[in-house]
Amino acid sequence: MGFWGLFGNKEKKEVLNEGLQKTKESFFKKVARAVVGKDKVDEEVLDNLEEALVTSDVGVETTLDIIKRIEDRVSSQKYIGTDELNKTIKTVIGELLSENNSGNVLSFEDELPAKPYVIMVVGVNGVGKTTTIGKMAYQYKQAGKKVYLGAADTFRAAAIEQLQVWGERTGCPVIKQNMGADPASVAFDTLSSAKANDADVVIIDTAGRLHNKVALMNELTKIKNVMKKVVPDAPHDVMLVLDGSTGQNAYEQAMQFTKATQVSSLAVTKLDGTAKGGVVLGISAQFKIPVKYIGLGEGIDHLQVFNKESFVESLFG
Repeated sequence: MGFWGLFGNKEKKEVLNEGLQKTKESFFKKVARAVVGKDKVDEEVLDNLEEALVTSDVGVETTLDIIKRIEDRVSSQKYIGTDELNKTIKTVIGELLSENNSGNVLSFEDELPAKPYVIMVVGVNGVGKTTTIGKMAYQYKQAGKKVYLGAADTFRAAAIEQLQVWGERTGCPVIKQNMGADPASVAFDTLSSAKANDADVVIIDTAGRLHNKVALMNELTKIKNVMKKVVPDAPHDVMLVLDGSTGQNAYEQAMQFTKATQVSSLAVTKLDGTAKGGVVLGISAQFKIPVKYIGLGEGIDHLQVFNKESFVESLFG
């Protein structure tokens, strides 16, 4: 099956377009103000555009990169009218995403590179981490894969209970221990059970504490080392979940977690309720980590595999 997966082209596109609506409206209003009264792209237009991008949470570094690329195009083509600016921005953003999302992100239906395929999910509390895990489990299950969930966020009883609810909702076994148990022990039990029962996918939830980077690093390292005793090359993916609606705060979280552990993919949630969707562009470009999923609503099927071409088309559609 192709990128649009289980729910069809039309439904996926509608979810994407609706989910990005606030970002589109805000972004293009700012771009329109940047070029009002101008008939060509000059220094003033570029300054206004820079401000529009920064206030859309694209981030300073990524904004400067975008402006530099537009300047180069204006210089090489001698003249770009403001009516062509949207097309130029679209092209530049497409280039940035292509550079920073190397390779194709696996869809839920694709054959996985390992069995069991182990995903360790990290992120602070409140970003939609456990909900993202539940939605991933649902879509993997719908694609015919056997999924096990590990409740290694033993710091909060609510996290264990929430994962159990998702397990019941999706029909996926949840391996858990009591609150306060050793998270690495939970991960070990989960992989052991998954391997014994021929599971295809294992998703491990982890605690979202950032108050002590050293403690976080040690805990995540211990979980990974213990998992390797069961599945030598686990985890195959360390996914950082970020709340897109927090804008610049998401950058800080990405900074802290990438220092604490080796993050291999990103999931950006809650894009439907915010005008700060530009954070997807900035975080991808700044940290050179591929965006794997985007959350576009409360629906169980509103977690989408990130497709850079579709994202850009929707943003500028």
